Amino acid sequence: MINIKGLEKSYGRKKVLRQIELGIGNSGVIAILGPNGSGKTTLIKSILGMVIPDVGTIAFNGADIHNKWTYRNSISYLPQLASFPENLKVLELIEMVRDIRSGETREAELINRFNLQPFLQSKMGALSGGTVQKVNIVLAFMINSPCIILDEPTSGLDPTALMELKKLIAEEKASGKTILVTSHIMQFVEEIADEIIYLLDGQVHFRGGIEDLMAHSRVDKFEEAIAIISRESE
Repeated sequence: MINIKGLEKSYGRKKVLRQIELGIGNSGVIAILGPNGSGKTTLIKSILGMVIPDVGTIAFNGADIHNKWTYRNSISYLPQLASFPENLKVLELIEMVRDIRSGETREAELINRFNLQPFLQSKMGALSGGTVQKVNIVLAFMINSPCIILDEPTSGLDPTALMELKKLIAEEKASGKTILVTSHIMQFVEEIADEIIYLLDGQVHFRGGIEDLMAHSRVDKFEEAIAIISRESE
């Protein structure tokens, strides 16, 4: 689905991505991990066309995305920090996104799953952080997109909402979708991910399944394995 070749990006003298080479297939949950400043968000925004790389190419379903935008209709995105007009009501926001995106939507089901009915007429600025995140989840999953990108999706969620999110990701995976996830919550990653891509200093430092990661790190705990590979560049 996504092929990345020789990707590089710098901000001033800071090189954020260094010769990234990645091929991402048509289904499964891929966790993109790494410490702060490792290039995760820049990589995701490059895939979305929100950041223009200095060098390299990105192809989505075989077509180069440079100066293109229609491919984004095949991607749903949950940003780490979403900003909406504070006076916009929850229902108005959901209806606006439904009108912008073509195709069948499933917002009614998701509103019910995440118990958002009491908040539909509330303004976004009056919501708690956790409730805003539930709205973000509805927006990301309400469109039937073959690719879903989730940047820190667990932020502010209560245990019930977190459980529903994990179920939702499992359902979308079972339907054959590609799901890219970033998260600092290692237990969440361990439960949902089929594959780990670990970035260090803008480079792919490790790629493989969780069992491969354990073997590489020679430990039997996921969080400990992540800590070990994060220290390997020191």
